[in-house]
Amino acid sequence: MSSSAPARPALRHQSPHPGVVACVFMALFLAGLIPVTLLVGDTHFPAPSQPAQEIAAYFREHASKIALCAFFQFGAAIPLGIYTASMTSRLRFIGVRAAGVDIALFGGLAASFMTLLSALAQWAAARPAVAMDGSLVQALYYLLFAAGGPGYSVPLGLLCAGISVPALMMRLLPRWLAVMGIALGVVGELSALSLIVPQALFLIPLTRFPGFVWLILAGFKLSSVHARSAPHVAEPLGGLGAA
Repeated sequence: MSSSAPARPALRHQSPHPGVVACVFMALFLAGLIPVTLLVGDTHFPAPSQPAQEIAAYFREHASKIALCAFFQFGAAIPLGIYTASMTSRLRFIGVRAAGVDIALFGGLAASFMTLLSALAQWAAARPAVAMDGSLVQALYYLLFAAGGPGYSVPLGLLCAGISVPALMMRLLPRWLAVMGIALGVVGELSALSLIVPQALFLIPLTRFPGFVWLILAGFKLSSVHARSAPHVAEPLGGLGAA
């Protein structure tokens, strides 16, 4: 008589839940937008096309709102970095051996660092001693806009595409979600054009806001994939891959 060995349970990856972390990231970032939008006043954060004197005046007159915005966006950068580490670690755990994992790690950490830089430059521009110097405020404004605009959306596109390409090939995510991530990657890379073509500025929010949704959906979906249940994924050697 022959007996088959009992099936071993799926190996679980020990990390923060990426879907929940993505929700925290989105909540903190959107909370930072509230003080500088028309929701709480009759003015909003200036656009790059506005005259320099209007930009400087906004930072002088709304310093407390800008500082609050910077605080929440600084906080949002932390869960974005944690999300990136969790997702790329999870992909490696379930057996993905593709460059996309490292591309996603680079993109996600770069997007997190750019968010930190943008928030700190925004906070600095709102300091009373700085806000009185129109030229200095303008320089800091363009720095924070570049870092939080294409400086964020380009690497975020790498994060989305870096996860989506191997996930599509190995069927780790639904096809529509993986294709959406690749599309966000393309739009994110194209948003770099906003540095030389002002008409391309719309590509930045087109990456940012759908990106929130994608990060959450991908985080929840990938967290349900375990080492033994992933299609076409080899089990870690000797069954010792559990974290």
